[in-house]
Amino acid sequence: MSQRQQTFVIVGAGLAGAKAAEALRAKGFEGRVVLYGDERERPYDRPPLSKEFLQGTTSRDNVFIHPRDWYSENDVELRLDTGIERVDRSTHEVVAVDGSRIIYDKLLLATGSSPRRLSVPGSDLDGVLYLRQLADAEALKVALAAAARVAIVGAGWIGLETAAAARATGVEVTVLEVARLPLIGALGPELAAAYADLHVAHGVDLRLGVHVEEIIGSEGKSAGVRLVDGTVIDADVVIVGVGITPNTSLAEDASLTVANGVVVDQYLTTSDPDIFAAGDVASVYYPHLDAHLRLEHWAAALNQGPAAAANMLGHVTAYDRVPYFYSDQYDWGMEYSGYVPGGKADDVVIRGDLGTGTFIAFWMIDGRVKAGMNVNIWDVTDAIQALVRSDRAIDVRALEDPDLPLESVVPNE
Repeated sequence: MSQRQQTFVIVGAGLAGAKAAEALRAKGFEGRVVLYGDERERPYDRPPLSKEFLQGTTSRDNVFIHPRDWYSENDVELRLDTGIERVDRSTHEVVAVDGSRIIYDKLLLATGSSPRRLSVPGSDLDGVLYLRQLADAEALKVALAAAARVAIVGAGWIGLETAAAARATGVEVTVLEVARLPLIGALGPELAAAYADLHVAHGVDLRLGVHVEEIIGSEGKSAGVRLVDGTVIDADVVIVGVGITPNTSLAEDASLTVANGVVVDQYLTTSDPDIFAAGDVASVYYPHLDAHLRLEHWAAALNQGPAAAANMLGHVTAYDRVPYFYSDQYDWGMEYSGYVPGGKADDVVIRGDLGTGTFIAFWMIDGRVKAGMNVNIWDVTDAIQALVRSDRAIDVRALEDPDLPLESVVPNE
C-alpha cells in the first residue's frame, strides 16, 4: 500500500494529538490524517489555563496550538465535538458515537485524562468547579471576577497554581489539603515546606492535614466547605484539584494492555503494533530509568506526540527524554527535570538560598543526581538533565557551590 493511500487516525485533539499531526506532515506523510477531538475547540495548550489565561495576562486566542486555518492548509481532517465509541482492532476501524466509521492503517491514542471528582455530599452544587478544559478556565475566570472568597480542595500543582492566580486577582483564598504539606509526594518535605511558606507569604490560608466532609450551600449553590472536624470554610467558589485519571476506556475495551495508563514501549507502541499512545494517557517505558512512567505534564505531550508520529511512519525513534515540567506561582518560576520515585531521596542538596527564591535543588540517591529543580535560575536545564542522565556519583560540594558553573560538575563520558 502506498503512503498516499494510508489513513492515520489520531484520537484526542490535545497537545499530543495536534503535535503528532503536525509531525506527520513535517516528515512528509502524504496520506490521510484524521484528528478526532471530543471538545468543540481546536487543539490548545493547557498550562495557560491555570496561569496566564486565568490571570488575564494572555488572551483566549493565544492558547491555541495552531492557527484556525492550519488544519485545512495541511490537509488534516479535524473532527471536533466527536467522541469515539470504540476501536475495532479486528477490522482496523474507529467507530464514533454518531455511528460513523473510519478504517485506519495506524492509530494514535492521545485521549488524555479527566479530573478526579470529589465524592462528598454537595459536590454537585453549582459553584463547585474543576479546571481541565478551556471551558472550565473560562467559567472559573468569570467566577473569580465575581468572588470575594475561594476555597480550593487539593494542594497539588493545579490547586496551587490556581491559588496563585486567584490571589493575583485579590480574592481571599483558602487551600485545603489532606497531606501534611503541599506537593510532598512530588518534592519531599523540605521543598514542599518552601512552597507552603511561599503561599502563606502571599496571603493564602493554607489548611493542611484536613479532610472535607461536605460542600455546603443552599438553593443549589455552593457556599463553602465543611471539614470533618466541623470547621466551616465560607467560600463563593469551591475549586477542586485532587488529581486526574487517564482516559483508558477505549484501550481497555479494545483489550490493549492497561496499567496506570495505556502501556507502551519506548517507541510509544501499545500491545497492538498498529496502535500507539502518547501524552497523559500513556504509561511509557523509559530506557534510562528502566521503568514505565505516566507523566501528566505538558512536555511529555509535546514531545511524545511527534515521537509516536515518527514510529507510525516506520522511523524507529525511541522516546527517552529526561522527564521535565515547569510551574509558575507568584514570583517563583521553576523547572523540574528527572524523576524520584515517590519524591523520596537520600538527600536534597541546595545550591543557593531557599529564602531568596533563587536556587537549584538536587534530589540525590546513592550519591547520584536523580532530579533537579531550578527556581528563578535559567538556562541550566541542559546541565541538570546531563547530571541526571550521567547516573554517576557527584561531588556534593561542587553541586552546592553557586560560583562553580553547573556544566563543569557534569562528569566527563
